[in-house]
Amino acid sequence: MTGKHIDVTDAMRSHAEEKVSKLPRYYNGINQVEVIVDGSDGGQFSVEVIARGEHSNVFVASDAGDDTYTCIDMAVHKLERQLNKKKEKERNHKHGNGKLGGGVEGL
Repeated sequence: MTGKHIDVTDAMRSHAEEKVSKLPRYYNGINQVEVIVDGSDGGQFSVEVIARGEHSNVFVASDAGDDTYTCIDMAVHKLERQLNKKKEKERNHKHGNGKLGGGVEGL
């Protein structure tokens, strides 16, 4: 977990680790997860969660708001949806649509 223009507290770090630890449940191929918290002058926070997976798959989700914990939750939720969608695509592609080959029909 990295902080830009903000000090990352132990509570923030543990909250992010708790949320991020559940990501492999949605997609098994995740190798590394990085959380970046950016604090700006206006009191707004920006959180970016980057998940790197097998075969050079990179998933990125971000959220901005007043509360870092809510931003972390929302960014992780967005990433969960991306990972779930990727997993579904792989499952559907692997099993195909039930047709064998590309034979000529109507002969």
